Amino acid sequence: MPTLSCLSRLVPAALVVAALGCSRGDADRGRDGAGAPPSGSASAPAAGAPASAAASPSASGAASAAVGPASAAAGAAAAPGAGAQPPPAGDPMAIHYEAREDLVRLFSLKPLTERERRFKNPELFLEKNFGSGTPARINQGNKALARHTRSQEQCLAGLRGVVIQTEEQRARCGGHENMVPVFKTTRGKPQSAEFCIDVFEFPNKPCELPMVWASPTQAASVCSLQGKRLCTEDEWSLACRGDPEGGEPRTYAYGDELDLAVCHTQTRHRQIDGTSCDGDTARSAYQTCATDTEPAGSYPACRSRFGVFDQHGNVAEIMTRRDRDDGKLYSQLKGSAWFYVEVAREHDAPRPKGRETYPDHCAFSPRWHVEPMENAWHTNYHLGFRCCKTVR
Repeated sequence: MPTLSCLSRLVPAALVVAALGCSRGDADRGRDGAGAPPSGSASAPAAGAPASAAASPSASGAASAAVGPASAAAGAAAAPGAGAQPPPAGDPMAIHYEAREDLVRLFSLKPLTERERRFKNPELFLEKNFGSGTPARINQGNKALARHTRSQEQCLAGLRGVVIQTEEQRARCGGHENMVPVFKTTRGKPQSAEFCIDVFEFPNKPCELPMVWASPTQAASVCSLQGKRLCTEDEWSLACRGDPEGGEPRTYAYGDELDLAVCHTQTRHRQIDGTSCDGDTARSAYQTCATDTEPAGSYPACRSRFGVFDQHGNVAEIMTRRDRDDGKLYSQLKGSAWFYVEVAREHDAPRPKGRETYPDHCAFSPRWHVEPMENAWHTNYHLGFRCCKTVR
């Protein structure tokens, strides 16, 4: 089974100066981690069953973004861009967009001051960094290979009545849509929130497909242009395992026992025209590895007690980590993807001999593709991200 040890990408020269270079055998920075998240192939896909119960958010406040019917859901998926036809009802592939304008209209950029515009050109950034047909652009994966089984309509129906964000949460998060504040509790008493986190994987829209083929450096820029930043590993873990009501930390976002049916973690790799997924390079991965994601929120019970969806399964996520020794900021990949069933292991089970497995619990801290953030270019077909925001 091949592993994606170092998929660098071609980044527009106008945006970066540093040379991109790494080899399949690059050692990850860190002392106690497992190897790279595995990829590979299997003969047939195994569809994961959706969870039937939807968890309610534990935070207080009047509901401002409860998902209702697709046509009127507050905070739900926006209509396609101007001139585009609405997606056919029930077609799972209809929201796998290929046009750049359809990809970028899924998120909004913060207003920039004149001073900021002197140093940033968001239009050029979007033009150079989003688009289909290549692993050198942020997109939803190779549509020609992908297989999505949940339509946007099915996803929205599953989230009907679920409170995504309260008015109080939105105000605490600076008015950002689909973010929730996260905080620690001491002796059952909540402390003031220090950060907010996106409820869904980028583009942080319910029932839209997550985006992949973003490097940590590019993901950080995308978050910054929204007035946010990449989450730290500790923040991501707290949002996954913590309890706003002061309960004990959970092993997984949904509970203490591994359950591969709760999240999108049961879909195995497929052979494409008799060819197995080849993750040796970015190009070979794009041509042979299917991005078999589902719309964000398709598994309503795959949700933490803070209200964060899909921290297990769907796509792995980029975050940051401050190194204990040199104090520098590094990229940190974490979480699992849709094919986790192939490599799953209970959090307290020993590692089996002769087979690569890993525990996907909230506190698991692997050292996958750790790179200095100023030069972090690892990407692949199952890696996405979500953003956080500091609040005081």
